[in-house]
Amino acid sequence: MRLQDRVVLITGGAAGIGKATAERFAEEGAKVVICDVMEEVGKATAATLGSDARFYKVNVMDRAAVQAWVDDVWSKYGRIDILVNNAGILRDNQLVKVKDGALTGQMPEADFDLVIGVNLKGVFNCAQAVAPYMAKQGRGVILNASSIVGLDGNFGQTNYVATKSAVIGMTKVWAREMGRYGIRVNAVAPGFCATDIIKTMPEKIIEGMKARTPLGRMGQPRDIANAYLFLASDEASFITGDVLRVDGGIVVGT
Repeated sequence: MRLQDRVVLITGGAAGIGKATAERFAEEGAKVVICDVMEEVGKATAATLGSDARFYKVNVMDRAAVQAWVDDVWSKYGRIDILVNNAGILRDNQLVKVKDGALTGQMPEADFDLVIGVNLKGVFNCAQAVAPYMAKQGRGVILNASSIVGLDGNFGQTNYVATKSAVIGMTKVWAREMGRYGIRVNAVAPGFCATDIIKTMPEKIIEGMKARTPLGRMGQPRDIANAYLFLASDEASFITGDVLRVDGGIVVGT
């Protein structure tokens, strides 16, 4: 019970890696509070996490909504120990597509802005909202979802890669700024994981991902959840400003 009675906030906690992390933390004794834009699924997930669990419908791009969520959690529980900034989306496209010298397609500006809003501004909003409470209590952990593509890049993901690289930068800044308050800040960089998004891809693409992974398989959401658990626990009490790759050894190619 490594997280006994600790209050944990998880964004994007309704499904996928967020759900697996919520379940894993609950198993270790945490009081888990999840937020998501998927209300029905989020409520169903929270119902499986114990009587102390809660679900809030929150769009992490909305700073006021995030603050209202965090304030309400503080008022109900009296503490906030861990934040997992997991919420994220994909809107993949090439920067430009050119055939015979003519422009045939490009990444829409709206898709670029939306991914930046959720994956980057959302992380900023949530961290800024919880940090004063963590500083007040003299301890806390903030965990940010990056990705191996934030370290290695990836074809067709200008917007997504930009956010995941930026999250690493913010993680390192916040570790420096908030260590004096007893707050640790780390990032996790998952590889290819068997989430619902991946499962919709063609089988040929999925097999290619496995072939490029030295361990010969895709990650499971629980693999990532276990990494978050370690970094959230007191076992990682001297780790901050770091990025933990959980990727089966893959190096993303061109």
